[in-house]
Amino acid sequence: MSKKKLTYEASGVNIHEGYKEIKLIKTLAKSTYNSNVLNSLGSFAGMVKIPKGMKEPIMVSGTDGVGTKIAIACKYKKYNTVGIDCVAMCVNDVLCHGATPSFFLDYIACGKLDALVARDLVKGVTEGCKQANSSLIGGETAEMPGIYKPGDYDLAGFSVGLVEKNKIINGKNIKPGGVLIGIASSGCHSNGFSLIRKAFTNMNENFENKPIWKTLLTPTKIYVKPILALMKKVDIKGMAHITGGGFIENAPRMLSKKGLTLVIKKNSYPIPSIFKEINKRGVDINHMYNTFNMGIGFIVCVDKKDVIKTLSILKSLKEKAYEIGYIKKGNKEIELI
Repeated sequence: MSKKKLTYEASGVNIHEGYKEIKLIKTLAKSTYNSNVLNSLGSFAGMVKIPKGMKEPIMVSGTDGVGTKIAIACKYKKYNTVGIDCVAMCVNDVLCHGATPSFFLDYIACGKLDALVARDLVKGVTEGCKQANSSLIGGETAEMPGIYKPGDYDLAGFSVGLVEKNKIINGKNIKPGGVLIGIASSGCHSNGFSLIRKAFTNMNENFENKPIWKTLLTPTKIYVKPILALMKKVDIKGMAHITGGGFIENAPRMLSKKGLTLVIKKNSYPIPSIFKEINKRGVDINHMYNTFNMGIGFIVCVDKKDVIKTLSILKSLKEKAYEIGYIKKGNKEIELI
């Protein structure tokens, strides 16, 4: 009696689908390249040179994922936007230290690979990289039957940026009297979705004339271009990306010394309707400020003399920005008033 031959495909991994995926995404990745990229997708590693003119370049890195927001994308087979979220979650973090995102790597995991789905996920990553002026130089797709169910996908990424050592923004120059400028988010971004999915049990429910899932899949805003433009004209003292943990966890991360308190004025800007709806569904408002961005995705701290200039520049860049708080002496990291 002959033994049945074991193959990788019989175990649930289709290597030919993987080959198909690579062919589909090569052109997408190449569309993000700039003159600093030294090789093409398919090598064992991506290579990028340091741009000419930098005297003491410092590499700044960040990694993150889309979280359970991708469950909504998978359920409704809308895969081409969560890649933007993936890039945004990484590059916005790197940006907080004054770094210009240089290159990006992505990681896709699934139970059963569909090359067309992977292509659509990478389409979003590509779009995010273009918004951030970052090159997609590599990544990994892992087909893992038994770990993920067929139809399940996960998406994460890794960003590296560059900044001159003497231009690093780390909050050391923040002092009492500093003013906090908040820049509007595009919605829930990619945080708190385990809670959101409990609040909205029927994702097809109508919300502002469309199914709620469409609103929830609005991609995370990428702040790279407006912030880099602002940095050329304003001396920014500190920055914070408002992600998981909301205002309470993230805003104080711009501080590098004790004895300072960030004061956030909750009524200083309009709260988007999606957050009001989540509150109506039973989520306590105080808990929301510790979970969601509440309409502000990015905060910069500037001297009082630069407030009008900062708001004017952001307005000229078509950004909705508001004076949302200030810095004072104190032992609490943050106060919401």
